[in-house]
Amino acid sequence: MQLGHDSPATRSVRVLTIDDQAIFRAIARDVIAATAGFESVGEADGGESGIDAVARLAPDLVLLDVRMPGLGGIEVARRLVAMHPEVVVVLISIEERVDVPSAQQLDSIPLVRKQDFGPRLLRRLWSEHHR
Repeated sequence: MQLGHDSPATRSVRVLTIDDQAIFRAIARDVIAATAGFESVGEADGGESGIDAVARLAPDLVLLDVRMPGLGGIEVARRLVAMHPEVVVVLISIEERVDVPSAQQLDSIPLVRKQDFGPRLLRRLWSEHHR
């Protein structure tokens, strides 16, 4: 049995939030708590700590801020896709448009605006992108 592929009735989707802004981490935590079938398993405030948290917590889905000091979201996404291909990575940004390299590794990573993030979007992202 692969983690993260059970129906929501049997196991919640485990979500990790990686964002340098505490306010968005709090919002994400509230959205995840309000979404049936999803649970927050942790948070990280930067790229390096986020990569470590993925290895330690084994989430099914990662919400990843694009712009963070130090190791940014694009590079973290590249590393996570290479190291943990079973994890659904979602890039999040406050900006309308972000230049995301068209590297083959990142083609399948969705990018969503923080302003649009809510239970319906969380469920849709999981439905469309889990393997």
